[in-house]
Amino acid sequence: MSIKGDDRLARSARGDAGALLTALEPFLPEADAAGAIAQFEREGFCVLPEVLDAGAVDRYREALKPWVDAGPRGRNVFEGTRTHRIYAMLAKDPIFCELVAHPVALAWAEHYLGASCLLSACLAICLGPGETPQPWHTDDGHTTLAAPHELLGVSTFWALDDTTAENGATEVLPRSHLWAGADFPGALTDQDFATVSDVDADQGAHPDAIKVTMPAGSLMIARGDLWHRGGANRTERARWLVTPQYCAGWLRPLETMLLSVPPDKARALPQRVRELLGYSIHPPFMGYSDGMHPERALT
Repeated sequence: MSIKGDDRLARSARGDAGALLTALEPFLPEADAAGAIAQFEREGFCVLPEVLDAGAVDRYREALKPWVDAGPRGRNVFEGTRTHRIYAMLAKDPIFCELVAHPVALAWAEHYLGASCLLSACLAICLGPGETPQPWHTDDGHTTLAAPHELLGVSTFWALDDTTAENGATEVLPRSHLWAGADFPGALTDQDFATVSDVDADQGAHPDAIKVTMPAGSLMIARGDLWHRGGANRTERARWLVTPQYCAGWLRPLETMLLSVPPDKARALPQRVRELLGYSIHPPFMGYSDGMHPERALT
């Protein structure tokens, strides 16, 4: 495994940081935004504390609870056999549009991926008591581009609980988006999707890992090619987060949003959210339907 940083790739992701600062100005103090952007470009991730107030966190938890209570647990050690994963969230409750199109998260995605970016995935992860560490993975691992490569995705993680070292805070490997390979213990393999038995020992313990602890309402933003994993939950209470993930407009999303959110429900969503689902065009004409703009299918 090569861990030598490629500064050319780091620079290529920056673009004009001033434009992102301007977009964030109404929502974040300039010093906080500038520090977060610098960390994102240097380390591959950043944390913005308490972007949501307690009332908003409570509303999202209330909307999510029925689906967690009714939902099955994960099917393998990647999903987490003691974890509830809630998919197709915008079809379950439109309140989650507020997180998908939150101005801070969306400004970040649009800055680094372009205005034609798409919603690649949007799921809630309720990490149950006794859950074991997830395999290390990236959120753009379905691509065939050799690492390191240009930025293809931006993942956001909204904390609906205080995330701690004990309850399974997401772990990251800083600057791992610059690594030229995945030859290290605990990295995701195809077998992990077929494995349903937990492993007692932490096969992926890594000396460079950082547990990203943050209070409820906070937002972590990471590059799609940053190696990360869900931690182990050694408490008696589940840890909840929601993770909208964005990809470049020309890249196939992880979740087929046009099926996950049926047209009758998509019509009621805000226009910008519909565009993120795929009712949009990546220039010059990628995404058309029957030779026309896909939005016309909703009229």
